[in-house]
Amino acid sequence: MSIEHESGHPTQPAPAPATAHTTTPAQKSADHSRRAFLFKISLLLNGAVGAVLAVPILGYLLGPAFKRDKDYKSWISLGPMTDFPEGETRLVDYRNPVTTAADGETGNVPCWVRHIHGHKFQVFAINCAHLNCPVRWFPQSRLFMCPCHGGAYYEDGSRASGPPERGLFEYQYSIVDGKLMINAGQMPTLSNRACTQKPLIQIEPTTSIRDQEKTWPA
Repeated sequence: MSIEHESGHPTQPAPAPATAHTTTPAQKSADHSRRAFLFKISLLLNGAVGAVLAVPILGYLLGPAFKRDKDYKSWISLGPMTDFPEGETRLVDYRNPVTTAADGETGNVPCWVRHIHGHKFQVFAINCAHLNCPVRWFPQSRLFMCPCHGGAYYEDGSRASGPPERGLFEYQYSIVDGKLMINAGQMPTLSNRACTQKPLIQIEPTTSIRDQEKTWPA
């Protein structure tokens, strides 16, 4: 629609000014490709970080499942038989075969070795059968004593008194070329072996209290 000017001549309307930020289809396509690329990069970075964090966690959780079966069936030497005099009980440390160098000192496991006579031994786990406190051997009384809750065991590992319901756990052993070997890959538990429980014996007086009262002076 034309507009008449004051002079009488018709004039055409002025064209609308072009916007300064008009985007073309090519620019839109480029922006979309850039955003998609950055999104993929962020996904890759997040995945790499997640993998780095997940490796030690999965190794800790699934590591025991991938241990070689022969490690659990390993036989460890505790030393020559001459290191264990007959009639004595000694404390010995061995290196658990299922541990790694990163485990440090925690891979060393103590145990009690009792040499009965000849080729006959007993090798006890140091842990009390009650709550796993380390027991101590007292040669004077010939008893294993638990310092935590007062559990006591005879020298053959069977229960003597206190809260433990069973005897000390015992390793399987063998003598090979004069050396004492134990099956150390798997810790002794109820699933494999424990000492035979010895029943408690109640000591009865030889004479009754009434008989003693008769003999006491008035």
